Amino acid sequence: MAGDRVGEMAVFVRAVDSGGFTPAARALGLTPSAVSKVITRLEARLGVRLLNRTTRSVSLTAEGQQYHQRAQRILAEIEEAEQEAAAGRATPRGALRMHVGVAFGLNQLPPVLPAFFARCPEVELLLTVTDRAVDLVDEGFDLAVRLGALPDSTLVTRRICDVERVICAAPAYLKRHGVPRVPEDLLRHNCLRLTQRPQLSHWPFADPQAPGGVRTVEVRGNASASNAETLVQWAVQGLGIVRLADMTVGAALRDGTLVPVLANRHHVEPVPMHAVMQPGRHRLPRVAAMVDFLVERFGAAPWRTPVGTAAAPRRGGSSA
Repeated sequence: MAGDRVGEMAVFVRAVDSGGFTPAARALGLTPSAVSKVITRLEARLGVRLLNRTTRSVSLTAEGQQYHQRAQRILAEIEEAEQEAAAGRATPRGALRMHVGVAFGLNQLPPVLPAFFARCPEVELLLTVTDRAVDLVDEGFDLAVRLGALPDSTLVTRRICDVERVICAAPAYLKRHGVPRVPEDLLRHNCLRLTQRPQLSHWPFADPQAPGGVRTVEVRGNASASNAETLVQWAVQGLGIVRLADMTVGAALRDGTLVPVLANRHHVEPVPMHAVMQPGRHRLPRVAAMVDFLVERFGAAPWRTPVGTAAAPRRGGSSA
């Protein structure tokens, strides 16, 4: 009886995750009608409708949404228990649900993933790239990459590296408007800002006379955007000066389309990058393999230029 229930649960989760009965049947080695019968039997046993069906797709009902989230966790725990029992001989395989932010997901992760798949060809990566806060447990993620201080929780973490912020601009912009020599000069410049994080309009600089040895300059400009990638493009085109994470502007700094500004005065702010996992999931071979790979590839912050892009003396990195 329990085996039948787990089997039904697995078919249901596969149908939802695959987007329909036909792709689920293909993955499970069944016919679409067999998948439909299993889910119909499951709904009859539970006494609720889990899926809304059309000729082309399926969608979750409210009850189905709740059941799907719980079923994902149960199936993951079963797989975790089995893989822990066979950890000594386990090969990384199976679906890896992973969440990353936009800056990391667009600028750094894509070029290295072929090397991961060459190492772990039996892993199926289901990657979500968004700056939306996600709940790993409720949304069924195995792994997330997060920037910044982590709240106290039961999640398992592993530090990957520190990320630094860099003040920079295009050479053409600096030629037209002059190079800022002291922080106050920024008040006469067009500084590009992130709309959703107004606190980042206060740029910090080392000042022995200021409380805590740091003072800020509130910058202004005629353009802001909700994502850093837009600001990078504007800066490269000569619109203004930006202060962004080095993993976002690293390529532009290396090729000279952007150059550091006020590097000898910019205050260093370490922002750690962590791999974050559900308890127990970190032991799954596929999760452990990805975390090891991330630390191996990004532990030395390979996007960082060899010249000092963050002006103050290094203290393990700077801001994100």
